[in-house]
Amino acid sequence: MARDADRSPVRATPTGIRGRLARLVPSRPEPGRPTRTHTLLPTPHPFTRSVALLAVVLLGAWLGLLAVGGVRTPIGPMDTKMALRPSLTGGTKINVSPLGSLELASHHGPLRLDVDVDRLDPVRSQALVDHPERLSGLQEEVAHDVGAGATELAVRSGVAVVSGATALGLAVYRRPRRALAAGGLAFTLLVASAAGAYATWNPKSVLEPRFSGLLSSAPQVVGSARSIVTDFDVYQKELARLVTNVTKLYDATATLPAYAPDPTTLRVLHVSDIHLNPAAWHIIGSLVEQYGIDVVIDSGDTMDHGSAAENGFLDPIADLGVPYVWVRGNHDSLTTQRYLGRMKNVRVLDDGRAVTVGGVRVAGMGDPQFTPDRSVKAQGDPAERMAGLRFASALRDQQQAGTPVDIAVAHEPVAARETDGLVPLVLAGHVHHRETEIMPLGTRLKIEGSTGGGGLRAVQNEKPEKVRASILYLDRTTKRLQAWDEITLGGLGLTTAEVSRHLPKEAGTPGEGPSPSASPSTPAGPSPSTPAGASPSTPAGASPSTPAGPSPSTPPGTATTSSRPPTPSP
Repeated sequence: MARDADRSPVRATPTGIRGRLARLVPSRPEPGRPTRTHTLLPTPHPFTRSVALLAVVLLGAWLGLLAVGGVRTPIGPMDTKMALRPSLTGGTKINVSPLGSLELASHHGPLRLDVDVDRLDPVRSQALVDHPERLSGLQEEVAHDVGAGATELAVRSGVAVVSGATALGLAVYRRPRRALAAGGLAFTLLVASAAGAYATWNPKSVLEPRFSGLLSSAPQVVGSARSIVTDFDVYQKELARLVTNVTKLYDATATLPAYAPDPTTLRVLHVSDIHLNPAAWHIIGSLVEQYGIDVVIDSGDTMDHGSAAENGFLDPIADLGVPYVWVRGNHDSLTTQRYLGRMKNVRVLDDGRAVTVGGVRVAGMGDPQFTPDRSVKAQGDPAERMAGLRFASALRDQQQAGTPVDIAVAHEPVAARETDGLVPLVLAGHVHHRETEIMPLGTRLKIEGSTGGGGLRAVQNEKPEKVRASILYLDRTTKRLQAWDEITLGGLGLTTAEVSRHLPKEAGTPGEGPSPSASPSTPAGPSPSTPAGASPSTPAGASPSTPAGPSPSTPPGTATTSSRPPTPSP
């Protein structure tokens, strides 16, 4: 019995119950020996773990996209590279080296489609030259190529995203289950992104591209306002036409054709807030010549202090060669107004006066305040509203007299808002940035930025303002706004240039959309098929034997390869 008791696992083995209890019950520490303590690491919060997993997934997906690098695919006669890139806004960016790029708001989401046009394939291009009849089917060929390339890109990018997230998850967590969870989450996010892109897909985004680089001087690449509306139906055909026209531009040895003014379209150049910047006159003159402008409308603040000593700054207006409509801004004095009134091509509008000039009827109201005069306290918005009410009364009188106004002009937007419902379009400035809105009664308010880039005071700012102006395309019969191009040049010391095409979206309100009686074959913007020096049958980019070349009147930074900014003269 005793021998059996000695063999009991509790007594004989240290791993028995007593041994286990001895390890669990702390013993008294021996004198002079440090006490050993055991601490448990805190468990991460589930939210923290989820955020960490999401970060791993996003980083792995991004690395996967970088590893794939896109797909190379021929699109018509051009070799291109298509890739997906992380983005906060989505969209499509088409890079056409060396002409520049254009951006399309094709969709919203965390991924952007980049299309890089690398080069023109000489063999396929020569085939088009030898067989020009193939141009008629080029758009269908390009559409097929775009679809095939996009499908291949989607499959490769999906595999890359899931693989990248899974691999990084395995490297970070060293657990297959966590790695598979990262891959599954990446796949879920990819499906959600695709669903978001599908839900926000905008097939008409090509109607309002944003150009940059040399392409900024050739909005005719996408055609005129009315031909866009009637001819462009689906996104693939839009992109096909873009690539087709870019091909023609390459065939013209990468030179851009000059504008061919469409005689059925009224073109109005809106400028504002020049503020004594002498470089503005060169820019305005270039735009007048390049776009075939019919009339220039200046919504004020041409001067800075309104003194008689500044009047000589206005002399270049007489050399523009087109009517110049002007309203007084809060930096323009009556002395300035009288000086301009003596110029033959200038129409000074004040107190609601209206004139028909350049084929359009315009009325204007000068700013009631002259803020450089410190001896008079400025009344602010109440004075502007009173001026706007007087302006509105004058517009009603014009309507009753049977001579309704097409465009109203005021310097301050507060005054301009009082014309709502009385005119299709009202122009303003003052705030040095662009705004466009449809007011409650249907009038479109367009506020222009500073065409002088803030004027000579721009040198005092940490960041120079950009130079802004807009080209308005009006139907010659109805005087309704068909489209407009927003021109933005880099400010003092910068070299950027952009032209953005915009179309009115709202219908049935003053100033909106093409006239129902207008012929759909009549373009409202620059004609894409008849560049300067070409016959109506000549392609938009001209033939290789007769390149049109850039217009010598191109504004600084927009149509030449030199990157000289629109800086003021010394």
